[in-house]
Formats: sequence, C-alpha cells, structure tokens
Amino acid sequence: MSSDQLPEDLWRAHAPQVLAALVRRYGDFGAAEDALQEALLAAYQQWPTQGVPDRPDAWLATVASRRLVDQVRSERARTDRERQDLLRTPRDEIVSSGTASIDRVTVVDDSVSLLLLCCHPELSRPSQVALTLRAVGGLTTAQIARAFLVPEATMAQRISRAKARLRRLDAPLARVSPGELPDRVVSVTQVLYVVFTEGHLSTAGRDLYDVSLSEEAIRLTRWLHARLPQSGEITGLLALMLLTDARRASRLDQDGSLIPLDRQDRTRWDRGRLREGIALIEAALPVGRVGPYQLQAAIAAVHAEAGRAEDTDWAQIEVLYAMLAEQAPGPVVTLNRAVAVAMLQGPEAGLRMIAPLASSQELRHSHRLPAVRAHLLALAGRPAEARIAYAEAARLATSIPEQRYLNERAAATSDRGTDSSR
Repeated sequence: MSSDQLPEDLWRAHAPQVLAALVRRYGDFGAAEDALQEALLAAYQQWPTQGVPDRPDAWLATVASRRLVDQVRSERARTDRERQDLLRTPRDEIVSSGTASIDRVTVVDDSVSLLLLCCHPELSRPSQVALTLRAVGGLTTAQIARAFLVPEATMAQRISRAKARLRRLDAPLARVSPGELPDRVVSVTQVLYVVFTEGHLSTAGRDLYDVSLSEEAIRLTRWLHARLPQSGEITGLLALMLLTDARRASRLDQDGSLIPLDRQDRTRWDRGRLREGIALIEAALPVGRVGPYQLQAAIAAVHAEAGRAEDTDWAQIEVLYAMLAEQAPGPVVTLNRAVAVAMLQGPEAGLRMIAPLASSQELRHSHRLPAVRAHLLALAGRPAEARIAYAEAARLATSIPEQRYLNERAAATSDRGTDSSR
C-alpha cells in the first residue's frame, strides 16, 4: 500500500465483505462497523511500514473480531467459537483478495446480503440509502451528503440513527430469497443508482470518476437483474448504467480536462456496452409500466444511436423528458429537459423553463443550475451573462475536472461570442 492511500480506499476494497461476515457472526451492525473502523485505522497505521498482508480481508477480520470478542467477554465460549470460525475464513463469508480463488457469485452474494440488510423495510428510505452507501458503497459521509445535497452533519446523524435502528431491531444478516426481493427493489435501485452516479461523476476531488464504484454498482445490478429479470426498473437501471459507462473513455482529454457529450469522440465509446444497454431497454419498454430508470435509459439510448452530435433526435429526447417529469418531477429533470427544449425551440425557451429554479433550495449549493444557464446564455448570444454564470458554476463545483472545464468556458466566452459547441 502506498503511503498516500486513503482510509476510504481500504474500506472500499475489503470492508463490505468483512463487515458482512462480522454482522453475520456477531449480529450487531453498529458494533461490527465500529470494530471494522478500528481495524481499518490500524491497517492505515501499520501497512505502510509493515507491508500489506497476503490476505488483507482476513487481517481486517482478525483485528475487528478481537475487538468484538473483548466487548462480549461475558459470552467467552460462544465468542471464542465464532472467532475461530471467522479466522478460518469460510468461502461464503470473507473474500480473499490474495492468492486464494473464490467463486464470483459468492462475492456478489455477500455484498448483496449486506445491501439488503441496509435496505431493511423498518428503516426510512433516506436511511436505507445512506447506510448502504456507507457500508456497501464505501462512500464517505461527506460524499453521501453531497450526493443528496444535504449538510454533512445531517447525513452523519442519519447514518447513526439507521445503525441504532438496526440494533434495536436485532436484524440479522440473512439471505433474502428472490421472492422477498421485490419489496426492497425500489430502495435497492435507488442506492445502486446513487453509487453508480458517484462513480461516474465524482462529487469532489481531482478525478472525474471512480471506476471501482461504477463497476461495483453495475456488478450488483447485474446480480439483481439475474434474479428478477421481469423487473422493468432493474432492467432499465442496468441499461442506463451500461449506456452511460460506455462513454467513459471519451470523457477526458489527455490533460484530464472534461469533454462534454457533444464534443466526445464517439468512436471511443464501448460498443459492447452500448449494444447490451440498447438491447436491454428495447426489451423492457414494451412490457408493463414504464418507470423512471427505463425512461432515463431510453434517453441514453437515443444519444448512443446518434453517430454524430448533430444527428441527435432531440424531439424524441424532449418527449422522454416530459414523461420523466410526470413520473419523477424535480429540478435536475427540469434542467435536462430545458436543454432538449433549447435544441428544438431555441435557447430562450430553455432559459424560460429554468428561470423558476432560481428559488430551488435543492440546487442552492449546486453548480448544475448556473452551468446549464451559462450554456443556454452562450447559445442565446448573451456572452457577458454567460461568463458570469460559468464563473458561478465553477465556484460551486467540487470536482476539479468540472471546475477546470467551467473556468475554461468562462474564459472562452468573450463579448464577441463563444464556441457554443463546447
């Protein structure tokens, strides 16, 4: 491990499976996570000088287990037996990242078991999502707070309350049968979507995306789709992820600057993922009720089918966004729809659509509104206003590639006009 590796990197690489094993053995989610956090801290302190163990997950399990055993010393016989079971590292409980091989399905099952515990029906929807992102996705509390546009302190309290609720419920980490999954599908899909989104477009830091997060979200969504193939929204979510992730290689230039969709080299898009995503959404749309993820996947498919940006079927995209606004209204949907309206009716029409969002509390600290407004102002031939809006968006952005791109657009927008294609 390099000396600059962050604790959250350790969590994301090894902790979900170890946490699942600890909760399964000891039954207390909060105590297991606290013990694992101490083990991660010990790893952060020891591994740079002592070297990474051959089996980091087993090392973490050992240290965390010792803490839990100390906590329940009054039940020495039971805990000693459980500790010995844990240290033997069964295939279905702790995933080896060392030399030992393990069935990929078993790895997925462990992660999903923990995910489904975090989506326990007795938890509120926000608590389900926040706890899952923390325990399974490995996001920091700050990242989760930004994803939900709430203060970090608020999110920390939400996560603490969720763990306390599980403790009171004495909820076990048990496998949930396919027949029980539909009751939790809505929560699980929302969780996976937010995990993927954070991986596809990181809310903070020097990197635009985190491949480990987006791939984990795709992996778990594939698992759910295999078990619930008739769920249109799981199919739509998987299609959306694949179609979006297919553009990853074309989203940054050589110096790490952001490349917007209309300037991307479409020959670099992953054709395999595009074909799979399009096939999934085409199969799902004619069957049953069409949900928000299916509509978003359909929009992504329209973009994917355009060989050039100028060939994009904006009329179809606007219709799909109108349908999405009926099912899942919100300021972000309005922003995206406004861009489609601008491409069809002109930028002033798009600006009129987003004008009411100026009072949106949800977007108050987000760069999204001024960024879209800047783009539309530039298209409308109002460069001075566009430059101010781009600068405001750059100030609010927390991702360095986005900051760089928005500052570049502000600098490139002159009183003589701007290159609106960028």
